Amino acid sequence: MKLTLLLLITLWFCPVGMARDFPDDTRLEWWREARFGMFIHWGLYSIPAGAWQDKTTHGEWIRQTAQIPLEVYDQFISDFNPLKFDADEWVRMAKAAGMKYIVLTSKHHDGFCLFNSDYTDFDIMNTPFKRDILKELADACQEQGIKLCWYHSIMDWHHPDYLPRRSWEDRPADGAELDRYITYMKNQLRELVTNYGDIGVLWFDGEWEDTWNHEYGQDLYDYVRSLQPSIIINNRVDVGRSGMQGLTKKGSYAGDFGTPEQEIPPTGIPGVDWETCMTMNDHWGYNKNDNNWKSDVDLIRKLADIASKGGNFLLNVGPTAEGLFPQPSIDRLHAIGRWMQVNKDAIYGTSASPFKDLSWGRCTQKSVKGDTRLYLHVFSWPADGQLVVPGIYNNPGDAFLLADPTQKLAVHRKEDALVIHLPESAPDLINSVVVLDVAGKPDVNNPPIIAAAHDIFIDRLNVSITSKRDNIDIRYTLDGSTPTMTSPAVTGAINLLETTVVSAGAFRNGQPVSKSVQYKFNKVKPQEGLAVREPRQGLRYGYYEGSWDQLPDFGVLTSVKEGVLSDFDFSPRNQSEYFGFQYDGFIRLPETGIYSFFTDSDDGSQLFIGDKLVVDNDGLHGMTEETGVVALRAGFHPIRVTFFEKTGGDELQVYYRGPNIKKQAIPKQALFYNK
Repeated sequence: MKLTLLLLITLWFCPVGMARDFPDDTRLEWWREARFGMFIHWGLYSIPAGAWQDKTTHGEWIRQTAQIPLEVYDQFISDFNPLKFDADEWVRMAKAAGMKYIVLTSKHHDGFCLFNSDYTDFDIMNTPFKRDILKELADACQEQGIKLCWYHSIMDWHHPDYLPRRSWEDRPADGAELDRYITYMKNQLRELVTNYGDIGVLWFDGEWEDTWNHEYGQDLYDYVRSLQPSIIINNRVDVGRSGMQGLTKKGSYAGDFGTPEQEIPPTGIPGVDWETCMTMNDHWGYNKNDNNWKSDVDLIRKLADIASKGGNFLLNVGPTAEGLFPQPSIDRLHAIGRWMQVNKDAIYGTSASPFKDLSWGRCTQKSVKGDTRLYLHVFSWPADGQLVVPGIYNNPGDAFLLADPTQKLAVHRKEDALVIHLPESAPDLINSVVVLDVAGKPDVNNPPIIAAAHDIFIDRLNVSITSKRDNIDIRYTLDGSTPTMTSPAVTGAINLLETTVVSAGAFRNGQPVSKSVQYKFNKVKPQEGLAVREPRQGLRYGYYEGSWDQLPDFGVLTSVKEGVLSDFDFSPRNQSEYFGFQYDGFIRLPETGIYSFFTDSDDGSQLFIGDKLVVDNDGLHGMTEETGVVALRAGFHPIRVTFFEKTGGDELQVYYRGPNIKKQAIPKQALFYNK
């Protein structure tokens, strides 16, 4: 048995800021170049393979979803003996598929460690296998030139000091200390980033429970970076992730890239590093009954779609308990590899498309000595043999198929489009890549950007109209009409005094080079405040229990408890799932102006000011933030916040921003009720 006293070893900490001395662009250079990686979810959960009692839909969360007692689940450690595991073969398959990095679950939420740790007996060395899987994978990655990365869960259902307990467990929490667990976690992270060579990414998860906070996340980020300054750390180390969207909310949250899960952001996100993680079927961990596999076509086009939006694609494999990749996973890796062998230049080192929409496919690009190489991913081969690249004003250079660079393709201009003459047949029925070289930076007919602090105002509003394009004139109108060259030119901010429809368009040499865009800004009267008799600090609440997929009408339900709280607090609840709250009272605002309100919740929430629904954040979801704006006079205003929790994480944060008030949690001093 390993010495548990090692948990008490004092860790050294670097001063805040030291860990960030390594330049971000240098650290992220290889990751941005890679664009494509393999996620591997593997652990004790592969033994039941998704089946428990009469249900066959479980995955890596099986201990939670099947509510398996700790003493029963932990027995799987005696059965874990993956004799067919071959690290070299895993890495060969990833490399052959065109993947540049591998992220393996060093420890998932169940607490089992796939590595030799000095700080727990719940690890690979106490299985019949008794081989350090991480060490073997590290050696194989180094040999074959693949970046090695670790996934590590902050949440730990096994460790006695991790809090909170599962709501269905009867394990007492008495004597548990979360800070002691954090020391344990740091000790293990030190092992992970110092014992296995150069680690590309530390991919955290499980940060959403209410025991974890921003201070913990910031400290953990700095600690890991102090151990290996070049390491990249995802945004799930901190609490600032916006639900499964995976992108980091505005603010000083730790993390180097966003992590959309099972989804692709609908548009590119300029200036933001992000990575979509996704399964090949419906589960991360191995489920022997899950045959809902994504097709080769879907996965290859998803890779192109993600790259065209400036993101990375982290595609998951869930190995069997024997240590084998499921055959359908292997088949899809082979198919992607065949496509990548021909078309890898259209993925590696590319940046997001300059086009907002292409009816026939996607586009990635690279800068080449001041000019631009466009990689046109053609999903729908044109029947007439003419590929129309719309709204581009650059002079064309060479065009050719990436599958046959020796055969040049003719290009001609048609108004604001370039037309490429293609062969009759597509070289690849899934995604044929056509290369088009153009002079200079892409000059595409994206319209100007109209922006203001809000789309409503009380007295006056400054509106900006801008564009990142070179050598253009921006013309605008204030009556909703389409701008022409005789319309006023944008020379600075535009001051609005009345409700106005602002339209704008881009021109060059007297000719339009963009579609016009418009936005309506509404002048409004602020809602009057109320006189409140004998205001007392706090909010009235009603606590309810039930199972809902969206917010119920609490007014027709019978509350389990009622009372007064100082803010939007869950402390009166009797259980951690299947409950709801309604909070009622008044908010006192110090100045007249435009106020933004926010709810960030898991699951659904809504916020009303008076009778007006200002924030609608309803439905089943992970931590998700929604916002709304309203014009309010100084004084007291009725506020109502509703919230429900079904299963999983539970959290509610309520924020506001207004005149001379930065975005912040609504302070207790601003909340009132009366008799």
